[in-house]
Amino acid sequence: MSFATTLYSMQPLLKDQTLLLAPRVCSFPTRPGLVAYRRGSFRTLTLGDGIAFGASSRRIGSFRCFSALTPELKTTLDKVVTSNKVVLFMKGTKEFPQCGFSNTVVQILNSLNVPFETINILENEILRMGLKEYSNWPTFPQLYIEGEFFGGCDITVDAYKSGELQELLEKAMCS
Repeated sequence: MSFATTLYSMQPLLKDQTLLLAPRVCSFPTRPGLVAYRRGSFRTLTLGDGIAFGASSRRIGSFRCFSALTPELKTTLDKVVTSNKVVLFMKGTKEFPQCGFSNTVVQILNSLNVPFETINILENEILRMGLKEYSNWPTFPQLYIEGEFFGGCDITVDAYKSGELQELLEKAMCS
C-alpha cells in the first residue's frame, strides 16, 4: 500500500478528541501522521495500512489514503526527466543550494562541467511528495540521467569516486 498524506475524512477520531492538523508531513520511511488534540494536549497518530493507531496501539478508526503522484504529475515528471539529459531535483537551486547533500551533488556536477537542470522541490509540497513515489526514493536530492533515476547524494558520491558517474555522463552527453 502506498502511504500518502491526504485524508479522506476529517471526522473526530474519539470522543473528546478532534483533529487539529492533517496531514503531518513526514519523511519516509516513517508513515504519514495526524496531529490530534485531546483534553489540552497534542497527540500524534500514525497511519498504518489504512488504520490509525494511537500511542497504546489500539485501533481508533479507518482512513482512506490517496497517492500524491497524480497521473498529471507523473506525465509532467516524465516530460521533465526525458527532455533534459541531466536533471537534479534538489532543495534550493544550483546557485543557492539549501541543503548540504544537494550542494554536494551540485559541486560534483559542476566539477565535471556537465550542463544540468535543477528543480527546487521546496517550492512545491505536492511535487516533493509525488517525486518520492515517482522515484521510489525517500530523500533529496534525486539525480536523473537520460530519463532514468540515478540516485541520491551517497550514490552519486560513490559513483563519482569510482569513475562510474563520469563514464555515464560522457555517454549521456554524446547521445
